[in-house]
Amino acid sequence: MYLIFPTRPFFKALIIFLYIGFSPSLNAQIDHWEAAVYEYDSWQILIPDSPVDPAWNTVGFDADSWTTAAGGFGYGDEDDNTLLPSGTLSVFQRIEFSVTDTAAIRAAALTIDYDDGFVAYLNGVEIARDLMAGEGQPDFDQSASGLHEATIYGGVYPAQYTLSKSVLNTMLVEGTNVLSVQTHNENVFSSDLSSRVYFHLGLNDTSSDYNPAAVWFIAPLIFEGSNLPIVVINTIDEVPIVDDPKVAALMGIINQEDGTNALTDPFDEFYGEIGIEIRGSSSGTFPKKSYGLETRGPDSTNYNVSIFDWPVDNDWILYAPFSDKSLIRNVLTYKLGNEMGEWAPRTQAVELVVNGEYRGVYIFMERIKQNPGRVNIDKLNYEDIEGNELTGGYVVKIDKTTGGGEVAWTSPFLQAPPAWGSVSFQMHDPGIEEMHPSQLNYIETYITDFETALDGPDFTDPAAGYKPYIDLNSFIDFMLVNEISKNVDGYRISTFMYKERISEGGKLVAGPLWDFNLAWGNANYCNGGLTTGWEIYFNDVCGGGGGLNNPFYWNRFVEDPAFTHALNCRWQELRMTTLHTDSILAYIDEMEIYLTDAAGRNFQRWPILGSYVWPNNFVGDTYAEELDYLRSWTIDRLAWMDANMFGSCEDLGLQNESHSNAVFIYPNPTESNATLTFQKEIVSGKIEVSNQLGQLVYSTDLNGQTNSVIDLSSLASGLYLVNVFDQDVLIAHQKIIRN
Repeated sequence: MYLIFPTRPFFKALIIFLYIGFSPSLNAQIDHWEAAVYEYDSWQILIPDSPVDPAWNTVGFDADSWTTAAGGFGYGDEDDNTLLPSGTLSVFQRIEFSVTDTAAIRAAALTIDYDDGFVAYLNGVEIARDLMAGEGQPDFDQSASGLHEATIYGGVYPAQYTLSKSVLNTMLVEGTNVLSVQTHNENVFSSDLSSRVYFHLGLNDTSSDYNPAAVWFIAPLIFEGSNLPIVVINTIDEVPIVDDPKVAALMGIINQEDGTNALTDPFDEFYGEIGIEIRGSSSGTFPKKSYGLETRGPDSTNYNVSIFDWPVDNDWILYAPFSDKSLIRNVLTYKLGNEMGEWAPRTQAVELVVNGEYRGVYIFMERIKQNPGRVNIDKLNYEDIEGNELTGGYVVKIDKTTGGGEVAWTSPFLQAPPAWGSVSFQMHDPGIEEMHPSQLNYIETYITDFETALDGPDFTDPAAGYKPYIDLNSFIDFMLVNEISKNVDGYRISTFMYKERISEGGKLVAGPLWDFNLAWGNANYCNGGLTTGWEIYFNDVCGGGGGLNNPFYWNRFVEDPAFTHALNCRWQELRMTTLHTDSILAYIDEMEIYLTDAAGRNFQRWPILGSYVWPNNFVGDTYAEELDYLRSWTIDRLAWMDANMFGSCEDLGLQNESHSNAVFIYPNPTESNATLTFQKEIVSGKIEVSNQLGQLVYSTDLNGQTNSVIDLSSLASGLYLVNVFDQDVLIAHQKIIRN
């Protein structure tokens, strides 16, 4: 648990708010909600063709020259009260409303259905924004920074932004107030534009000074506690969190030992300064935003801390599962990856409150980066330009550039046919701007040499082919995880690899795993929802062009009999342990119990159950139905892979090539006891059994024996390593499975 106490003066008021402002809860003080502004009220609107007076969103502005029309503005969706011309890039709208008693107003909720981006203001002060880059008022001809589809016409609840009492005190006045919104299209060629706006007030008495709440209105959630840790974030002056740059904030985490966490509890897991920003590419268009954050010290520099007893670092992610209504696809994937022996991000489900607004269930997790507790490779410094230091460590990725990525180089080899484009590589850690030209040349040359060997006629040769360049086991495990989950983005997006120094092994390693929210049957395109078929052949289904398609690696790997033999052996080995059907289903059951209460609040805050959210292959009416689908899909997928796995492995991968004749183990797998028969008498030695972490779990001495019985009944099911020594010399090294 870390407490980092800020010292800058402008944090003082926030500290008081964090510890006092949540008690009692905001919702407990609200008697009912009423509407101050309806969508279809009479608004003043302007479709500008020149800069707009910056005072347009204030009470005193003269808008008599603007058009007056019923709200619900747009075109293209057939749900607009006032139809705008096709190709409209931006529309500015404002409406005045009267407030009777500010003391009775405990909160306000802006509910807005929009396409594509917007900024909203109350009495000239910004209160909400999405997909509008920069700060301050966007220019009249600025395009939205992404695509966002309106949702009401499709039966999905629109985005809602809550304003706390402390915020309203700074801007709301008795008498005349003005709500203003500027809505922007992604471009003038867009097929639609929408702006539908409501403004509700939460009142602490039984008065009825305004209008009845909209029949569909959902009051902001009452959130007072959770069995999950609670993350509370407050930005300075409650400024909005934007895509870039990071804004300063305070973060507190409540994580009581007994798992009963209340908003009134002290921050016992973490409390300190952070910088935070919106993150995500496709997910950035969802109203539930993911965030990247860094923990900071009093001088605003990054500050390494341990959160949830994880290794110290300063870079963290608050991932927002939205289209993944199971809430656990990433969590499940990373758990499997870690159990298979490679680092994958650690995760912790939490509930999040930002500036007093409940935001739902989030996954607090580690960001991929070089660090002894994460990607455990030596750090590459700018001056490391020769010798062993030049050879590592590098973390590269194949990904979109829409999240701010920069192409470092493009492969000279085409993607797997029938695609005809080339794969582009990005530098993840260090970033390309931090690298010496010699370092970029080294890693580009190394990966290109690997590709050349893999593409060449001798690619299967152990020395002349691809094998000297890569950590083969990591590529096999990476392929199996992407295939078991049928990750529609696998191999071509969010794909990481890292390069070790020669002193660490010098190989190119596949991973870490990242971004599986569209996997496990959650995508309705490119056969992503089917439980049949191999994702390595994505290009045959969807990759006919030159865009983001699979590299040729995986198709080429399975042409190598040695690779498919190792792949098959590893698959059968994992099916008895980490990837056993019962093991995966048991974990899903465990997470359902853990998350059900919090999921109920999450889907009250984001009422998307029973509604399609891109790119859902299945739409369940309840959280339980979403998890049942995940279970049934996984069972069918595992069965298909069992029946169709590449290669063969008659020995199940249990016999090691070295010392394979020194000892025979039977039965293997075993329920409890196993007999070891030795090729020759053991004069004086021992048997040692270790788990996959290398920890000794069983040992027995040998003295003049040709066989020995070992008892594994007290051990958990799983894979174990058996070493047999004779006079301190290792004579056998094999694997055994305890069922």
